[in-house]
Amino acid sequence: MSVVAGFAAPALFNMTEIRDASTLKEDIQRDWHTVSGKLKTRQKVMTISVGELWPGQDYRVPVRLIVPAEAKAKGFWLTGGHQLKGFEGDAALNRLATELLEGGVGVVHTIVQEPGTWGQKTLGNEMGTRFLKTLNPRYSIQYWGWPASLMRAVTAAYAEEEYFEVGNVVVSGGSKNGASPSVALIHDDRITAQHATVSPLWESPLRLCDSKAWNRLRDYNKEAGVKRPHHFLGGTYGPVYNEDALRMGRSWEDLQQLAGEMADAVFISKNFQALKKRGAAMLFEPGTHDFVCFDVAWGGEHYPGIPVFYQPNSGHGKKSKHPGAIQGVQNHDALLLYHFFPGETDSLLSVPEMEIHRENDEVVVTVKFAENDPAEGGRLYWMFDRPPEGSDAYLKLLIPDDNWMEMKWDEEKTGWSGRIPVRDGSTSIDLFSCHWKHVEAPLRTLQTAISSPYKRVVLD
Repeated sequence: MSVVAGFAAPALFNMTEIRDASTLKEDIQRDWHTVSGKLKTRQKVMTISVGELWPGQDYRVPVRLIVPAEAKAKGFWLTGGHQLKGFEGDAALNRLATELLEGGVGVVHTIVQEPGTWGQKTLGNEMGTRFLKTLNPRYSIQYWGWPASLMRAVTAAYAEEEYFEVGNVVVSGGSKNGASPSVALIHDDRITAQHATVSPLWESPLRLCDSKAWNRLRDYNKEAGVKRPHHFLGGTYGPVYNEDALRMGRSWEDLQQLAGEMADAVFISKNFQALKKRGAAMLFEPGTHDFVCFDVAWGGEHYPGIPVFYQPNSGHGKKSKHPGAIQGVQNHDALLLYHFFPGETDSLLSVPEMEIHRENDEVVVTVKFAENDPAEGGRLYWMFDRPPEGSDAYLKLLIPDDNWMEMKWDEEKTGWSGRIPVRDGSTSIDLFSCHWKHVEAPLRTLQTAISSPYKRVVLD
């Protein structure tokens, strides 16, 4: 039991409860049945109990299980980016799901969405109100509800012993379906890999409600004339609830304490080394201009080893593509195919190291990969004097179309090299590189890419 601001808050998850299949309280919508099509499968649809939010209030979600027609599935791919209507009939299979099922891997669907979008608006509102009043993370859909839903779906699948056997489990998705799987991966060692887009990764000062960081951001926004910042910018692990909680009688110190306690429980960065030791495979695509992952410079400085791919000018709602962007990147499918079929699929690139130094009026960048892990090419991107992280201007000021170059292989340095002319009068430069590699899988060749750590360099 941990104490948050004078009241008792339970540990974020009781993993004994999460793994207990006897409490799933299954309500079967369609029991196991054969589904014909290009690939014949067996499917089951039900709702399950995730757990009690408070005494007498159960939280339930739908789950669909899909396995090969003639054999058990060994492990599965789990996603929450589905809508309630989609559970009414049999699931159609995309190319990746088909490849996995043909290889003996299962597929599991559940719902990780705002409760109001699938008929639980009243419950969602009550959860939000209770959380703001108490700051008890059990009432938070983002801290407890969504990750617990994914982990209970794992329990539901493995409870079907005639249809599933233990194997690798990969979670994937974007936004809330990137953030929630991260939390589930941290707490549930049955999950073995994750691919996530536009979701938070690290515990930067704004996320931890650091007063100095917040005061600097408020001052910047005031000078810029920003009256209502985006409601995600500065949030600990999603939308900013700070002002609402203060209006409910909580203090800033309460918010700091909660953020500090949640950091170890929700951020990949705080658990990255332990996850690596556990053998978990991970790849993240947080976006360079995303309102959920608004702190990529801080993350690149403090956690350069986390595997990320930055498509330039990417993020929630960013539709225009940078002219230098690498086209046709298929990291998601490549990660899953390699994780499930490592003997038949090539590995992805590992995280490179970046060296930066100043030579007169140029910034010289060299990016190096491990000797046995060669990239096929590289591109360098940059922007001068980027506004502070967490500000509206941070999202709106994009990398200029001309601020990129093809990197050259430097035989002497055994790395990819580029030189950026320094713009007169600039005080800082943000930069990163992207590198690609084609991966051979059993049925196709995939284009993959990874980035160097994102760097912000102060210019003398």
